[in-house]
Amino acid sequence: MEAAREEVRGANEEEEVEEEAAMLWSIQEALERQTQQIGASACGATAVVDVLKALGVDVAPEEADRCVQTRLRRNESPLPDYLLSRSEAGATHSQLIRGAQEASGGEVIGRFFHLHPRRRVRLAPWLARWIRRGAVPVATMNMQVAVPEGEEVPDAWHHQLVFGAAPNHVFMTNPLDVVSEGELHQRLCSESVLLIRREDVLQRWTPDCSLCSLSDNQPDPRWKALDVEGQVRQMVLEEEEEEEEKQDRPKSTHVTIPAAYSSGVTLFARRQSELGQELLDAPELPLMFTDAGV
Repeated sequence: MEAAREEVRGANEEEEVEEEAAMLWSIQEALERQTQQIGASACGATAVVDVLKALGVDVAPEEADRCVQTRLRRNESPLPDYLLSRSEAGATHSQLIRGAQEASGGEVIGRFFHLHPRRRVRLAPWLARWIRRGAVPVATMNMQVAVPEGEEVPDAWHHQLVFGAAPNHVFMTNPLDVVSEGELHQRLCSESVLLIRREDVLQRWTPDCSLCSLSDNQPDPRWKALDVEGQVRQMVLEEEEEEEEKQDRPKSTHVTIPAAYSSGVTLFARRQSELGQELLDAPELPLMFTDAGV
């Protein structure tokens, strides 16, 4: 009986530990130590600077950006090339992992955990367990998901370092923020798509603009599956009809294009550590199956 009590007590204590906050930095330390956005589309490189800082490796922001190889939007390009540039502007989690490894001289490794399709995990306790062991998480999020009512839809995905996790809340840098576990999970469980604002499309549209390259000449079949060409033509038609009929009808607000990014969390650690090897060996998070078992 006493052994059973001890087992229950141990299980309860483990649950309590899981529910406690785990912090890389205090909020005050994060205010003092966080790196502000270092350049256009460079949230990924900015996160890498802070990852290395948290792991005891000091790297100049310019060097981190060079290693991450941040891609920029080609704002002056014709519409087809502009849309292609938007689909990959910034950096993917793979670029962050390679960048951190190169910038640290091989000292730091990273492991990405997919959270789409939805996984069977309690996000805040999962992050807290890894942080408590010394891992440094970076969230790769679709900020166009879970937008509060009345707020404008953001223009991009975002990478943010996670410096703490508490019951139902997660703390992040660039900008310094605390978000609910539920809100974060929605942004971390997104298809790899990006919404391009109506005005960004129409201001680059010209009558001689050839859109067939977006469907026929791209190795990524999603450009054709999403019918990006058709979406653009529908948006242009709406504009022409409004000018002809002088009527204010509902119009498409965005064009949906493929995105190079995957939503999820990258965990970083020192290569020559037990934790580093554990990260490399860890299995993917299990999928959340439906009631039908599909």
